[in-house]
Amino acid sequence: MKSSLEIKRLRADLLAHYDDHGRTLPWRIRPEERMAGVVADPYAVWLSEIMLQQTTVPHATPYWEKFLAKFPSVIDLANADRDRVLTMWAGLGYYARARNLHKCAGVVRDECGGEFPQTEAELLKLPGIGPYTAATIAAICFNEATNIVDGNVERVITRLFAVENPLPKSRPEIRKLAGTIADPNRPGDYGQALMDLGSRTCTPRSPQCGECPWSWACAARKAGNQTDYPKKIKKKKLPVRHGAVFILKCKESILLERRSDKGLLGGMMGFPGTPWGDVPSAPLASAPLKRNWEKADGQVKHVFTHFELRLNVYMAETPRRIDGEWAGLSEIDKYALPTVMRKCLNLAMSI
Repeated sequence: MKSSLEIKRLRADLLAHYDDHGRTLPWRIRPEERMAGVVADPYAVWLSEIMLQQTTVPHATPYWEKFLAKFPSVIDLANADRDRVLTMWAGLGYYARARNLHKCAGVVRDECGGEFPQTEAELLKLPGIGPYTAATIAAICFNEATNIVDGNVERVITRLFAVENPLPKSRPEIRKLAGTIADPNRPGDYGQALMDLGSRTCTPRSPQCGECPWSWACAARKAGNQTDYPKKIKKKKLPVRHGAVFILKCKESILLERRSDKGLLGGMMGFPGTPWGDVPSAPLASAPLKRNWEKADGQVKHVFTHFELRLNVYMAETPRRIDGEWAGLSEIDKYALPTVMRKCLNLAMSI
């Protein structure tokens, strides 16, 4: 634990560093803007935080800009067709976020009068908003003194205090330690400063300790073993699942199907295919109709959080459309087709 004097200095040093070096992000209100009376837009902040889960700032920013242009307010998003939202989300991955995004917008419209709740406790009641996101919105937009802890903050805190207990078991301890030094007077700036510190300075493999405002207090730096933290339980090798997809073409259109809301890629569009299993199976029995299916060379490989997927891709043509949803190849971008399915289409078109 740190003494009260150390905590005061930690807060002051971090905020001074943020005032001078904090990132400028399109959804962020900088300290000088806040001093001039500019306030953060809860809708814009919420949208950015949902998109940044498991996604980098450079990759998420164009999506954020596109969503704000198409849906300028949370009510516009709530009123949008869900499939349109999923289509615009395609490529960001973790598609449950998009479904919850649309669901949450509807709750804010229908139950909150189109305005986001102003407390962490009330924000936590909204679909798709967890502890980190609720704490972040409450602090940044409503100046509530919260304890913001994401992956970057976990790394900073484990190094600052030399937390020996490995992740994920150490999360309650990390959160408690982070709470002891969280600043109650500038909670939004403090939280963003701490996230910046982890993403730009206290990086996983090459921490820039010479630029860190907390280097004087960092237990790991004093021991010279910064990159040993956070301690982690060794991950097991990802299991591999196998499957096949069938791309049926009729002139310049292809057959699509919508995936169930439950499970991976829920609610997104895809191609007919086999279930994903631990061992390859005889795929042609699952084909949408009997044709001379031609197998593409190679496989589509796609890594999800808990497994690697390997898909064989088959393609055939039919002179007449069968029942189902057909999409023109020239208009495929209008459909909510996730990255793994786009890989399948690209491979099929090489046949």
